[in-house]
Amino acid sequence: MEGITKLQAGEQVDQYLLIKQATKGVTTVGKPFMSLVLQDKSGDIEAKLWDTNEEHEQMYKAETIVRVGGEIHDYRGKNQLRIKQIRVAKQEEGISINELVPSSSTPKEQLFDELTQFFFEIKNPNISRITRHIIKIHQPEILVFPAATKNHHDYASGLLDHVVSMLRLGKAICDLYPTLNRDLIYAGIILHDIGKVKELSGPVATTYTVEGNLLGHISIMVDEIGQAAKELEIDGEEVTLLKHIVLSHHGKEEWGSPKKPMIQEAEILHYIDNIDAKMNMLSRALGKTKPGEFTERLFALDNRAFYKPTI
Repeated sequence: MEGITKLQAGEQVDQYLLIKQATKGVTTVGKPFMSLVLQDKSGDIEAKLWDTNEEHEQMYKAETIVRVGGEIHDYRGKNQLRIKQIRVAKQEEGISINELVPSSSTPKEQLFDELTQFFFEIKNPNISRITRHIIKIHQPEILVFPAATKNHHDYASGLLDHVVSMLRLGKAICDLYPTLNRDLIYAGIILHDIGKVKELSGPVATTYTVEGNLLGHISIMVDEIGQAAKELEIDGEEVTLLKHIVLSHHGKEEWGSPKKPMIQEAEILHYIDNIDAKMNMLSRALGKTKPGEFTERLFALDNRAFYKPTI
C-alpha cells in the first residue's frame, strides 16, 4: 500500500490511518465540521468531515485508528483527503498504532550511540557533567520523542534525529572555524531542545502539555541546567553560557527567543538548528515530488513551493 503522502491528486484512498489531530469547527453558515490530520508511516495529510455531531467527536478522537475511503484532491496547492467513508478500525483487524506512526529512518539505538560519542570530545568537566546528568535523566524520552508537532522532525525519535544531525554539522563547522569552543557547541546542541520531552506529550498524536503551553521548552531547559548545576555543586561561567545558548537558540525575539545570541557559539548554534530544520522539511517535501514539478507550499518556509530539478 502506497504511503498517504506519496499519492497524487485524483488518486483513490482505501486504507488504515491514524488520527493525529482532531479539531471541531463551524462553517460560515453555522454547520459543525471536524478538521482531521491523518497519518501513516509516510507522514500526514489534512481531511475534513462535514455535518458532524457529538457522536462523531467522541468516535474520531486523536490516537484512533480508522479505515478511510476517499480521494486525494488539491486544495490551494496542498494535497487534502476528501473523505467518502470512514469508520473506526476493529480490534480483530489487528492494526497497531506503531504501524502507522512515522519514525526516524535510522534506528534510535544507533542514533543515541552516535550522540554519546560526542561526550568524549567535551573536555570541560563542568560542561560535560551537566550535559551527561540531564541526558541520563531523560534518556527514555529522548529515544522516542519527536522534535515538534508539525513542520520538522515531527515523528517518533525525531528529536534524537535532529540532535545527531546537528552534531554532525557542528563538528564540520568547528573543523572549519577553530576559534569556536567545541564544548559549548556540542553541549548546546545536545541540550537546546531536550525541554521538548516536557513540552510535548509524546510520539503518538503529539500535542503540547500544560507545562509546554505555559512555559515552553526553552524556559524548561534553562531551569533544568540550573537544577543540574545545583545538584552537582557546579558554580561557574559554564552554567551561564549553557543557559544563554539555550535561551538564544531561536535567534530573534519574534521567533520566540528570550535573548538574541551574544556569544559566537550561540550565533552558530542558531544557524545549525535552522539549517537542519529547513533541510528536514525540504527533503521530505521533495521526496514526495516528481522531477520537473513543484512541492506543495511549505508554510514554515514563507509559504513557498520548491521546484525539483530534472537534472
